[in-house]
Amino acid sequence: MNKLKQRWNITSNWQLIIILIVFAITGSTAAYLSKPFTSVLGITKENLHWSLYWPLRLLLIFPIYQILLVIIGALFGQFKFFWAFEKKMLYRMKLGFIADFVDNQLK
Repeated sequence: MNKLKQRWNITSNWQLIIILIVFAITGSTAAYLSKPFTSVLGITKENLHWSLYWPLRLLLIFPIYQILLVIIGALFGQFKFFWAFEKKMLYRMKLGFIADFVDNQLK
């Protein structure tokens, strides 16, 4: 626990618990929303081979997860932490221009 607190630059156990709860809720919510989302797009197990269906579903769920992470984090009062977490991920994926654009909109 202390390694996570140190890595994420947080000081209280309470904040760590909230952050872990947000990760759990976000993962469950994104998984729950992925089936109806892919169905709306016409991506179903019935019309695609499993070797295409699952990778497509995972690729589509990834951006949903990222957006939900910031929203649910904000609902739990941890917007600052999760936005910094998201920006770091976007920069690592060479998509930092998205983070810059959103930062400019938030100002």
